Amino acid sequence: MNGCLLKVKEAFDDLKPSEKKVASYILSFPEESVGLSVGELAQRCNTSNAAIIRFCKTLRFDGYRDFAIQMASDISSQRVEEDSYTDIQVGDDLETIIKNVSYNNKKSITDTLLVLDIEELKKAIAVLHSSKRIDFYGVGASGLIAQDAQQKFMRINRYSMAYTDTHLQATAAANLSAEDTAVFISYSGETRDIVETMEIAKKTKAKTISITKFGNNTLNSKADIKLFTASSETSMRSGASGSRIAQLNVIDILFSGLGSIEYSEIKKYLDRTRKVRAIKKFRD
Repeated sequence: MNGCLLKVKEAFDDLKPSEKKVASYILSFPEESVGLSVGELAQRCNTSNAAIIRFCKTLRFDGYRDFAIQMASDISSQRVEEDSYTDIQVGDDLETIIKNVSYNNKKSITDTLLVLDIEELKKAIAVLHSSKRIDFYGVGASGLIAQDAQQKFMRINRYSMAYTDTHLQATAAANLSAEDTAVFISYSGETRDIVETMEIAKKTKAKTISITKFGNNTLNSKADIKLFTASSETSMRSGASGSRIAQLNVIDILFSGLGSIEYSEIKKYLDRTRKVRAIKKFRD
């Protein structure tokens, strides 16, 4: 499964009205949509050919042909009707809670792999590799992801900081340079303070990376490199647990990708930090 239908679902809320007509029809009748020409699909959706093309471009396909091929692949894989995210119900026994929470977290990672663009990941790892300084910005639950990222990159002696306070974010971003990279984390991509900090960072010519949900949003529209996650926040998961797991996974991929190309250099730093932490644990 290549995630064609997943991308439609994830981007739905951000689509224009004419594009939502297309998305609604495809999600309601996925099998009937396969094999239709642009004109036939437009007729079924009561919209124009141009709207179909815009819809495909919005979802980051090369065009309708690319979308149609991947859509057909989704259907033929017989994995379109995968189990959906499962909400936790009041009164659920512990065994059910364990099963559902674990499944939802696993699905968040699996779905994220379907919307991640490997070429964008390569670009992100390349700029991180060449950066003098790496900053991570996030608020709320995304701030925790920024702190996790800082901890990881510090272990390999990369100058990195995590900023979760909005005033400190603005101050730090203003002092970036063209040799630096700023990573902005926001599942919605619409967190006002993070968007404003991105705008400050852009003025310094620093490279910018966004980590947001799939689809169009203000934050990724301004970023040099766009990385996407996928998750579904059900009512009991309103603490952004699914998006947090997905974001952590993307940070791990970036860290591991950088570590792979720098391993001969960073091994000594990993060994040092491992020994220091072992000593501290023994003393505690």
